[in-house]
Amino acid sequence: MPIPSADAVIADMAQRARLASMRLARLSPPERAAGVAMVAEALRAASADIAAANATDMANATLAGLSAAMLDRLMLNPARVAAMADGVATVAALPDPVGDILDTRTRPNGLVLSRVRVPIGVIGIIYESRPNVTADAAALCVRSGNAVILRGGSEAVASNRAIHAAFVRGLADAGLPVDAVQLVGSTDRALVGAMLAAAGGIDMIVPRGGKNLVARVQAEARVPVLAHLDGVNHVFVHRSADHAMAAAIAVNAKMRRTGVCGAMETLLIDRAYPHAAALIGALVASGCAVRGDAAACALVPTLTPADAADWDTEYLDAVASVAMVDGLGGALAHIARHGSHHTDAIIAADSAAAERFLAEVDSAIVLWNASTQFADGGEFGLGAEIGIATGRLHARGPVALEGLTTYKWVARGTGQVRP
Repeated sequence: MPIPSADAVIADMAQRARLASMRLARLSPPERAAGVAMVAEALRAASADIAAANATDMANATLAGLSAAMLDRLMLNPARVAAMADGVATVAALPDPVGDILDTRTRPNGLVLSRVRVPIGVIGIIYESRPNVTADAAALCVRSGNAVILRGGSEAVASNRAIHAAFVRGLADAGLPVDAVQLVGSTDRALVGAMLAAAGGIDMIVPRGGKNLVARVQAEARVPVLAHLDGVNHVFVHRSADHAMAAAIAVNAKMRRTGVCGAMETLLIDRAYPHAAALIGALVASGCAVRGDAAACALVPTLTPADAADWDTEYLDAVASVAMVDGLGGALAHIARHGSHHTDAIIAADSAAAERFLAEVDSAIVLWNASTQFADGGEFGLGAEIGIATGRLHARGPVALEGLTTYKWVARGTGQVRP
């Protein structure tokens, strides 16, 4: 019997997903919520199986020489498995956006027009490293009435399969269509290409991964893409900043978890800030390798000099670049030139400077006196996230339930015909 082509495999999955999405869309919000809640219980029940599968992935990844940051992204200890299940339960309890009426207007002829939120349909998610995305993305899609086709990275294949198996058991126990959540089990890269080419079968692709993955998706996709790009994130310390606050935020933004997309990669310090050397010292004392521009190196001679590539690098490790800038204008210019439109923060007591920063920095998330590590759907009260969208269309920032919906126009008439 001939082996199905990659296109045929994805076409079959997409067809089954389409039918499942239609069934999901007909369910009431409480029915979808109850199903996702049962999935959370299934994940808790499968905790030992998921941990065992993840141990296999971790061992293989360690042998393959993955960096400490990538291993941290991959690792699922018991606390993280429990947090993953809790996140799914939180999604189940969120208000359902499907069916919300965005606005209503009555035309002079009596025709009543409404814009109503509806699911997008079939979502394809291509991601690397983080196996928790399997549960987070699937929960958000099912809760918002969408079916999803998941393709995780080869480094997390055992973990993803175990999480998916538990998820499907939860759907089945709840009487929801199991084809609503499908996992591309093979690591064949041709299947990624088939997903990207599946116009008409898949309605939207969401990539979560490094530059190479996102570049491939954007170059090859024949399906609309909701892009999650690099997190080249900045913390700017204004001359008015409180030193204790600035040091605490800078260290947290970089070192809390270095492998997350919300981690600070570049610290910008106002030349007029009086405690610059102490601030850099706090970052070094936290265990961070710091690469500085000429002015920063003059203040702290033990720093490694930065090169041109450092200002555009997402380290995802205990490494940061530091630049001294000429006030707020210098910080805004640096971020405009080197930022990735993800997350940027200002530390300042001067409210006018802070408000200008918040208004002029063109990023999906901007913060005042808070760590960039808050760039997370859970921290935003969204339960979980598909990713941080850094574009300007459809959705921006943490993409959760609302970002997985579109709308349709509904017209109610009393016999009107157009003259």
